[in-house]
Amino acid sequence: MSKNVDDYIQQGIYGEKQTKPDERRKFLGTLRERIVIVLTQSQVRESGMYIQVEEALKENQKAHLYLNGNMSYGEFSKYIKAAGDYKVEYTIVTNKDHNSEIGLVLAYDYAIDKEDIYVQKETGKPQQVKSKEKKGVFTIFSNVFKRRSR
Repeated sequence: MSKNVDDYIQQGIYGEKQTKPDERRKFLGTLRERIVIVLTQSQVRESGMYIQVEEALKENQKAHLYLNGNMSYGEFSKYIKAAGDYKVEYTIVTNKDHNSEIGLVLAYDYAIDKEDIYVQKETGKPQQVKSKEKKGVFTIFSNVFKRRSR
C-alpha cells in the first residue's frame, strides 16, 4: 500500500512516468517509431521550405507537427503556415533543460515505424514551392512570347 501512495506522490510532483525519456527529449516529446519526417534546426533555419516536408504535411494531415521552441518564431513560421494550409495541428515544444538538434518533427500518436525519417541535405535543398510554381508559369508564357516575336 505504501508503494502505491509513494508512486502517487511522485507522479503528482514530477508528472507521469514516461517511456524512453531521452528519445522523447531528442524528438520534441514524441517517439522515433511515430515519426513521418524530421528536420534538424539548421535545415529549418535555411531560407525556403523543404518540399519533402510540404508533401508529408499534405499526405499526413492526421499527424501532428512539433517545432523546437528554442528556435525563433521567424525561423519556423513558414512551416506553421504550411501546417495551417493543410489543416495539420502543430505544437511549439520548449524544453529549457535540453535543446535538441531537431528543429521539426511530423509524427502520429501511434507507431508507424518508418525507416527513413531524416531529410538529407543533398536531396532536400529548400525551395520556395509557390515561387517555383510562379516561375514555371512565367517560363511558359515567356517561351510563348519569345516564339511569336521570331
